[in-house]
Order: sequence, then structure tokens, then C-alpha cells
Amino acid sequence: MGESVQAEVMMSFLVSEELSFRIPVELRYETCDPYAVRLTFHLPGDAPVTWAFGRELLVDGVGRPCGDGDVRIAPVDPEPHAEVLIRLQVGHDQALFRSSAAPLVAFLDRTDKLVPLGQEGALADFDTHLDEALDRILAEEQSAG
Repeated sequence: MGESVQAEVMMSFLVSEELSFRIPVELRYETCDPYAVRLTFHLPGDAPVTWAFGRELLVDGVGRPCGDGDVRIAPVDPEPHAEVLIRLQVGHDQALFRSSAAPLVAFLDRTDKLVPLGQEGALADFDTHLDEALDRILAEEQSAG
């Protein structure tokens, strides 16, 4: 399977302006799928939900608003690296999470030590596992939708 980096971060799940609660979120990066990060949200009373998206999107989103479509990431304040909003959307349904930027940056730093950003394609076994990774991502999308 290759090497991986994992971290657990507490995030606020923003249900509405009046209601939010903290949940554990597992962050995972694997060398067999070097362009993606996975966030598994452990919502109370529900099965864990995993989202996969580009590692570069998370890197960029910590410092400036990024994303188009189902995943959007942006700093809460104009001053980057304090807190980050992660908006996940499927159709008209969306979920909004707020996280301190520090544990995300620490996680991304660890992924960069494992596979430097921009060097993902240099992994010798990447082509071997590309079809497997794409099948896994498609299966995750189908189970989420």
C-alpha cells in the first residue's frame, strides 16, 4: 500500500449560525494516491463519512479562498493561518466545518516531507496503483452520494 501520514483534528461542524459542535476528523495521506488527501468526519449517530480531494487544494485553502464545485476551503479571516472553513457540498446539501489552521498545516508539512508538493508523479509505484486509486475514489463517491 505504501507509506502514509495520519492525523486527528477536532473541527467544529457548523449546523447553523446558532448551533455547532466539535467532532473528530481523521486526515490521511497515502503515497499510493499522492495527489489526494482524505478527511473522515465522525459525526455523532452516523457512520463516518470520507471525502477525498486534492492535497494542493488544502495547501492553498489555508492561505486563500480556493475550490470550485463540491469542495471549497478558505481562511476565516483575511489574515491567513488562523482558522479555516471547509465547505463540502453534494447537490443542494452542504456541510460546513471550521478548523484551526495549525493542525492542518502540521499535517500538510508531514505529507510534504513524505512526498514534496510537485513531486507526486515521481513515485515509482504511482502508475501501478493509479487504477486502484481511481476505483477507490469512485467507490467512495458512489457510497457518499
